[in-house]
Amino acid sequence: MFSTNIQTVQALFLANPILSTVLVAWTILWKGIALWQSARLSHKRWFIVLLLLNTVGILDIIYLYFVAKKYTVVSEGE
Repeated sequence: MFSTNIQTVQALFLANPILSTVLVAWTILWKGIALWQSARLSHKRWFIVLLLLNTVGILDIIYLYFVAKKYTVVSEGE
């Protein structure tokens, strides 16, 4: 059953290259923003988790809107 679902999804993406491109762009955008923010806030564990797990932007959005909003960046010059 699981194999059939994977084949169905694979066929969907092969038949719709625009969908694949949009999904990849969406993922890269959110992952980039989330990784940048986690690095600025020195959240090393979050950075590693966000870097290693690919959740099509879902975990990245959760991090940005529910975790990172609670912290501020303090620059050394101030």
